[in-house]
Amino acid sequence: MNVADYRLAFELAPVGLVISRHRTMVDCNSHLCEMFGASRELLIGQSFRILYPTAEEYERLGRRMEPILNARGHYADNRIMKRANGETFWCHVSGRALDRDDPHASGIWSFEDLSAQRPVKAELTAREREVAARLLDGMTSKEIGRALDISHRTVEIYRARLMRKYAASTAADLVQKLLAA
Repeated sequence: MNVADYRLAFELAPVGLVISRHRTMVDCNSHLCEMFGASRELLIGQSFRILYPTAEEYERLGRRMEPILNARGHYADNRIMKRANGETFWCHVSGRALDRDDPHASGIWSFEDLSAQRPVKAELTAREREVAARLLDGMTSKEIGRALDISHRTVEIYRARLMRKYAASTAADLVQKLLAA
């Protein structure tokens, strides 16, 4: 395979792809541009921050990803991201650090739009989005608490807020409504 073939594979991949350095996009494919509703020229040279609903989520996820990237060299989760027009959507994000010792130095990231299967219905806070994502992954309150470095009781508070927002009567009902929303 020559360089042109690799470029073609990158460009025509069925998911959004980004090459990054220090959490800045240095290259991306057209699928990513379509997904986020932004031109390549707008995205290249920008921080990933512009793809997150809030700066707080960008910072918190960056801190959480770093030790996992150090240990495994790769990271993946489902999270709510933000399109250029401000619309939020569920997205599966997966990435690989090219240097485990400095995981944000450079990497390759894929983005898959999950909005067809999992639309965002209610207006959620950053923490509610994090808890909802882990509930959909089948995690318990204790597991979510450990993953987010908060107490399981705090997770229960956020779960209760989600249940009110989605008018869910049980945790199972909440998961169903999050999936069907």
